[in-house]
Amino acid sequence: MTPETLLIPILLPAALALVFFLMPARTRLVREILAVLGAGGLFYVALALFSAKNLTWKVAWLGKGIDFDLRLYHFSGFILIGLAGFLFLIALYSTVKMRNLPRIREYYGYVFLTAALANGAVLANNFVPMLFFWEGLLLTLYALITLGAKKDSNRTAVKSFILGGLCDFCLILGIGILWAQTGTLTMSEISGVPPVGLAAAAFILMMIGAIGKAGAMPFHTWIPDAAVDAPVAVMAFIPAALEKLLGIYFLARITLDFFKIEKNGAMALTMMIIGAATIVLAVFMALIQKDFKRLLSYHAVSQVGYMILGIGTAVPIGIAGGIFHMINHAMYKCGLFLSSGSVEHRCGTTELKKLGGLRREMPLTAAGFAVCALAISGVWPLNGFVSKEMVFHGAVETGYIVFAIAAWAGAILTFASFLKAGHSVFLGPRGEDVPKVKESESPVVLPILILALLCIVFGVFNKLPLNLFISPILEGHVTPGEHLDFTSHALAVFNPIALISIGCLILALLLHLYGWRKAGRKAYLASEPVHKFPGFKQIYDLAEKRVFDIYEQGIKFLKGLSTVLFRGIDRPIDAILEKGVTAVGGRFTKILQGAHTGHYANYLAWCLGGLLAVAGIISWLIGI
Repeated sequence: MTPETLLIPILLPAALALVFFLMPARTRLVREILAVLGAGGLFYVALALFSAKNLTWKVAWLGKGIDFDLRLYHFSGFILIGLAGFLFLIALYSTVKMRNLPRIREYYGYVFLTAALANGAVLANNFVPMLFFWEGLLLTLYALITLGAKKDSNRTAVKSFILGGLCDFCLILGIGILWAQTGTLTMSEISGVPPVGLAAAAFILMMIGAIGKAGAMPFHTWIPDAAVDAPVAVMAFIPAALEKLLGIYFLARITLDFFKIEKNGAMALTMMIIGAATIVLAVFMALIQKDFKRLLSYHAVSQVGYMILGIGTAVPIGIAGGIFHMINHAMYKCGLFLSSGSVEHRCGTTELKKLGGLRREMPLTAAGFAVCALAISGVWPLNGFVSKEMVFHGAVETGYIVFAIAAWAGAILTFASFLKAGHSVFLGPRGEDVPKVKESESPVVLPILILALLCIVFGVFNKLPLNLFISPILEGHVTPGEHLDFTSHALAVFNPIALISIGCLILALLLHLYGWRKAGRKAYLASEPVHKFPGFKQIYDLAEKRVFDIYEQGIKFLKGLSTVLFRGIDRPIDAILEKGVTAVGGRFTKILQGAHTGHYANYLAWCLGGLLAVAGIISWLIGI
């Protein structure tokens, strides 16, 4: 395989995007077939590249070390497979679910352009082209959210753009500092920089860029809004899958390749704190949601915390668990969003109180949801159990048990919230407001079932993905052979940490049953005991008023600042100009009027005097 092959993952979806933009809207069948075949072809290319192991392609570009440099190695090849696989499933799903979207040409065009940009960001071996691809994703995300055509779609798109732009600005600053420290923009030439002094600032700034892309707190607030305002396929593809793969991929590269992060060092502790806070705070918000898609959106945030926490442990099992959780999360969260889309497709709503009893009419959707929900909850023997256990082990190994406790607390509330969601949608009495429905079409259900099957395979046969995809990523970063130890107990149920996890799941079940009975057997209200718990209710009220939303508070701050500047500076300056300058001008005018006596001799004298003054000034300037 030649180095030029590295251009295919970028050029193929980009070319297809151009075709979709230009294709007439009435050519529906051709567009759908081309999308599925194109995505399938891209998946084949990704598999072929992964088998090629190592390739580089480089051409001079702007000089000064700024080259168009692409590099394929094990980690980037693994991410390419994931991106292409999810693109294929979304393309298949969209043939039915997105068929009636008014701006369907733009939808397919932006989805495939997003894939091209994501592949470019993964393959880039120079920070400048990487930033070109990375920043381009802001624009396509903005466009895709607006396709939802809801009342607040444009506002949510702007919110995603500003929050993403803020994180990307930090990333650019961090890269600039790292460039100054190392003297190179080529990623493969940067290794093991100690995060001290300015390098520590570079690490923090680049980390913000990575976790912001992944959707961690506090840069997450556009995601719950987009869950309502954007098409569900967009949510399944971008926040659920693509951005997790990109953000955590880059975070792992920062931690493993560019900088030398020590176990329990300042940078490692910073990452673990962010990860633990993201797990707990986001899952508390997920628990009380009464809309299916908003509930999933907060879990898309919460689960990022496990990835950040795992990588932040800086121990082999934790790092491997964080990366494994990245791909596991993309699988089951994509499947969960697609399940919610299937329900919405048939029922016309995702409000939990209006749904119920759908397991009889939509058994395949219910089965796919059940597997994915159990996987995200960490139920044995599914993939979520394996990756979470690895993160738990890593957190315990650091000696800071508080991080493991935070992760276990997240596991309790995760399972409780999915018991609530599944009970509300698929179990219990049938919703009165929903007409009799039937199972969704095969292109809608098949991707859900494929993802559910992968959750089972990656759990039961976990050594296969761990050894094939994850272990080689740690090569050269740990003691030889040490990184293989985690596979020996990945499915061991009878160890203390796994038993604690199982206890958490039992506690979650009891919590749900208690809330369900207390709410008069209304499943969508099962979380109310937590919602109304003394102290929690006040915090929840503040959160629902967006007090903790950095975007909303930033907008309020800027509005307040603009008011202060307008009243404190702009208006006084206007007053000075309107009154002071006018008064001075009037006085000067009166003086000039007094000089106009009507005597021509005086006018001539003034002219001669002015001429002499100008001549004197010119002579002085020339002399200088």
